[in-house]
Amino acid sequence: MQLPSLGTKSGSILFAPASFSARIRIPEFYAFIPENSSGYILDWFRSNPVQFRISKARSSKFGDYQPPVKKFPARISVNRNLNRFDFLITLVHEMAHHEVWTESSALVPGFGIHRRKRRPRPHGEEWETHYRRLMEPLMKEFIFPTEVLHHLVSHFNNPRSSLKSNEHLIVALKKYDVPDNAVFIESLAYDAVFTLPTGRKFRKREKLRKRYRCMCLDNGKIYLFSPMARVMPITT
Repeated sequence: MQLPSLGTKSGSILFAPASFSARIRIPEFYAFIPENSSGYILDWFRSNPVQFRISKARSSKFGDYQPPVKKFPARISVNRNLNRFDFLITLVHEMAHHEVWTESSALVPGFGIHRRKRRPRPHGEEWETHYRRLMEPLMKEFIFPTEVLHHLVSHFNNPRSSLKSNEHLIVALKKYDVPDNAVFIESLAYDAVFTLPTGRKFRKREKLRKRYRCMCLDNGKIYLFSPMARVMPITT
């Protein structure tokens, strides 16, 4: 079977199975995932009519899944600024959403489109089942570093909607990011000032049950931040 080819467009990378327009060079796609995982991932895309885009960095999300609409295929996107291991985990997270959509929809005779038979919860039991099934063949030491794999196995004993809920796994994965000046917000002292990539400045306040209250210095409003949020400290 001929592999789909790859290319670039407007700063993003698009990948589509052979049935769609070929846009990216395969080696460029390989650069974003662990080497030994590439065959498994490409096999999945060959079997699923999903358009894949490697997106610019987004602070609001790390990946996204959009189900097919009329004659347009389903779409998956993952942020290009994630390290290889984080990228792979996020990609499989979104692949699981497509598996759930496929399982819960049916082809409309004569129209060539699918319609939902039911609407499972976005990160409910069905998604957890597919996510765990898709990840299991990848959870090997020749794909993930030992420390990451240890926390990944623990995480999949009870997967949640976001990996950001597993603090040990987050810390292990961050070790493989490109070094920058960002820190976890929980490491900052009370009343410390920090900024986000958008440029907005905040002052850290007290911790509530799970999140920190922070006051935006630009508009005076209060926002809640996860302890694992990555921010840029400002020395005053």
